[in-house]
Amino acid sequence: MYAVIECGGKQYRVQEGDLIKVEKLTAEVDSSFEIDKVLLIGGETTLIGTPYVEGATVYCKVMHHDKDKKILVFHYKAKKNIRKRYGHRQPFTSLLVEKIVKDGISSSTETKAAKKNVKASKEETAAATEAEEPKKTRTRKTTKKESVEA
Repeated sequence: MYAVIECGGKQYRVQEGDLIKVEKLTAEVDSSFEIDKVLLIGGETTLIGTPYVEGATVYCKVMHHDKDKKILVFHYKAKKNIRKRYGHRQPFTSLLVEKIVKDGISSSTETKAAKKNVKASKEETAAATEAEEPKKTRTRKTTKKESVEA
């Protein structure tokens, strides 16, 4: 199961166990963080919010706060001797997605049930195909040389 969330004015596609960088948050390191602005939940069935999915929440853990790599900005005007160079480091918060909950049902319990259903359906289809079709034997193709000799 995956979810599309909105955090800091941007949208992110997340799954359980993902580590994402979002705009800097005021939450403390190692604290739990809850995002209820879930735009879409995908998996076996897809739920699309208008604008948000009701009852859906993504639980995250704040891993650390840091600054991104420096972005160099260079302004230049031709033939005017105008050159301006400066840099910027955007602060960010790193989040670990712990679980995705939809109407009180965690994604981990849903995936276990889905895996059981998929496994059972695979076994049923395998048994049905074995009963319907006998195994085909592969015949060897003859080469031009062998057909001339025969």
